[in-house]
Amino acid sequence: MLARGVGRVIERHRDPLHPFNGMRSEFAAVDFNFGNLESPISGAELPTRRPIVFDTKLAHIAGLSEFNFKIVNLANNHALDQGIKGLENTWKVLDQRAIQHIGTGPHLDAAWQAKIVVANGIRFGFIGASYTSINDRGRTRNDYVARIDHRARLESSIQNALLTSDFLVVAMHAGREYTHQPNSQQITFARRAIDAGADMVIGAHPHWIQSIETYKGKPIFYSLGNFIFDQRKPGTKEGLMLKIKVRRTQSWETSGAVLERIDLLPLIIEKTVPRPASEAESMMILKRIGYETGVIVPSN
Repeated sequence: MLARGVGRVIERHRDPLHPFNGMRSEFAAVDFNFGNLESPISGAELPTRRPIVFDTKLAHIAGLSEFNFKIVNLANNHALDQGIKGLENTWKVLDQRAIQHIGTGPHLDAAWQAKIVVANGIRFGFIGASYTSINDRGRTRNDYVARIDHRARLESSIQNALLTSDFLVVAMHAGREYTHQPNSQQITFARRAIDAGADMVIGAHPHWIQSIETYKGKPIFYSLGNFIFDQRKPGTKEGLMLKIKVRRTQSWETSGAVLERIDLLPLIIEKTVPRPASEAESMMILKRIGYETGVIVPSN
């Protein structure tokens, strides 16, 4: 989230890269990065007066390009904070920087369209969906944001994505804020995504790290907590970064990619800037979610 308090920190340091600098080494160690972009880019360049209505200044997104974010999820409860015009400008700005985006579009077919990032010959597919279209707890519906309660569209989107991708990630923006356990809506959506053929589900929104589930041999991260963010409540200054290693496979019967390992990288957020957690901090965070080590290796 690059608005509100994060924006003020950027301006105070006169450096749009400042919020990203604490994880510079982690960003550089992978082929590309993916995340949830919580704040639209309207182009108005005016301060917002309401504390939970976000708008990012154009200069403040420089870190996305600098640190190799090839794709972001826009399906979240703040997607339309600046209206449809603000969302359209967000698409324009990201397109100009060759940053792909998922979860929103001028119509629902586009919002549910998977996007593909190719790295080392592997086609990574991404689909995004949110529990709500506007920050009103799901009451208002529209045709711009993919919603997790649309089962038929989820299944159709995954089936289409499997035709053009080797490894498919579904991003989920849902859950009750400030809780460590997922709710039934998260669990239902994530498992349906795996049932339909997704290789992994990655969740956001609760602001706290939530439990990790292995379902039919596939990982579900119900919430990674916060990353670049400006909250102060207990638990909101912790998060997980995932370093995901995928291996190309090819045999007489199948070709594609399989998950080789996931490194769980706990982080601490200090004055909106995430940094790698210390060994003691990491042990505490991992223990809370039931892990002795920070490595997940698939059993199959």
